[in-house]
Amino acid sequence: MLVWQWGRSGSGPKIAALLAEGFRACPGVSASLSLSTRAAILASANPPSCDLPIRTYAGFPGLIARALSAPFWARDLLRRLRALRPDLAVCAMPGPLDLVMAWVLRRLTVPFVVIVHDADAHPGDGFPLQIGLQRQLCQAADRIAALSTHVGERLIAQGLAERNGRPLIRVSHPPLPYDAPTRQGGGGPLHLLFFGRLLPYKGLDLLDEALTMLGRRDDMAVRVIGAGAESPVLDRLRTRPGVTVENRWVAEDEVGGVIAWADALVLPYREASQSGIAAVALAAGRAVVATEVGGLREQLGEEGAAILCPPTPSGIAAAIHRMLTDPPPIDVTRTDIPTAWQEMAESLLRQSAPLIPGGWEPRA
Repeated sequence: MLVWQWGRSGSGPKIAALLAEGFRACPGVSASLSLSTRAAILASANPPSCDLPIRTYAGFPGLIARALSAPFWARDLLRRLRALRPDLAVCAMPGPLDLVMAWVLRRLTVPFVVIVHDADAHPGDGFPLQIGLQRQLCQAADRIAALSTHVGERLIAQGLAERNGRPLIRVSHPPLPYDAPTRQGGGGPLHLLFFGRLLPYKGLDLLDEALTMLGRRDDMAVRVIGAGAESPVLDRLRTRPGVTVENRWVAEDEVGGVIAWADALVLPYREASQSGIAAVALAAGRAVVATEVGGLREQLGEEGAAILCPPTPSGIAAAIHRMLTDPPPIDVTRTDIPTAWQEMAESLLRQSAPLIPGGWEPRA
């Protein structure tokens, strides 16, 4: 197996590393990992083993320059991949240079699967041409995998899956672990955290209105942390007693500490495919308040630690009030996370078995 993801930051490189570990846990499977040399996870305290580091880019001008020089560095990638000789490759999360990898894999007749996290662009998210490049990658792939039924249905509607001999692989997002110990000194105010990019579709305006409905409370502290453009809603949140806003990027090694502060995470989203932040919260044994949009119901509906609500200020306010007065039970000692990634890897293998020489079956 080859797992690749050439992003620099965010959850993509971590997902690729965990998926590679999941494949290695499968009987009779070995896995190589390809990450960008600029991936933040490689500079973290516990970096994964990267078998195929790829020099990518810094900033949009660097992306254009790297794309234009692709005919030159693709030859080196071809040579290095020929030495690895994978039977199957998996793109853990699409990025702007993946069509180069697709071309090399085609030259080597190596089939590949693309795991699609978002079938459509969210407002303010991504970079120009992101979805167009992703669709070209999907059209070149042998299989497409979706992390939620919501995304899968959109891929089918777009003609990218279940057509032209390209069936849809259905998997779910495993918990995403960071080193986030249980918060010490409980019994004080509820620590409610919004974490992630500060984009319009994330519903911070809905959270702001929900906090207005709840009024000033001494039994709750709210923290909003993530990177994004300054906005009036951030200014309003800053003026609220008990609310702090930190508009900044959070480094890989700092994520665990941010999550450790929280008792619960709030996801007041207006739309969503599924949520990596929800996967982080569940792995850390934190409760989640989330709106029932996109794939969030599928991802969180069976989780006892989650409270789902309508994507309205009143719905979010009611869910937060319930978290304050009748919090759900929390599993703070989850031991099933490696198993969940192995199960995802096995599901990908089972549903991709026709592409693998000799197929693949789990051993008894």
